[in-house]
Amino acid sequence: QVRLAESGGGLVQAGGSLGLSCAASGSGFSISAMGWYRQAPGKQREMVARISNSGDINYTESVKDRFTISKDNAKNTVYLQMNSLKPEDTAVYYCAAGRNSGTFWSFIYWGQGTQVTVSS
Repeated sequence: QVRLAESGGGLVQAGGSLGLSCAASGSGFSISAMGWYRQAPGKQREMVARISNSGDINYTESVKDRFTISKDNAKNTVYLQMNSLKPEDTAVYYCAAGRNSGTFWSFIYWGQGTQVTVSS
């Protein structure tokens, strides 16, 4: 069983910054990728950023140059630094963990989610 513990999030004004972190714990598991997804009210969950143990990184287009994902492999912890936040970034952000092999990504463990609200 894998548990993902998220922290960070909250309320910030447009143009501000927030940081999220997520630590994976448990036994009998192997993680080679972690990431962040988000879901805004009335919208589908979307990938925000993902990172593999080997350093491969993907961002959704709308957050490129504003968000930075990083990972501490030894601690099984992933971080998301969010700068220049916009009201449209408002959503529940979910941490995810799973596997990566080349262009194949599979996330099977999910956190409870943390609210990020950006006021205009």
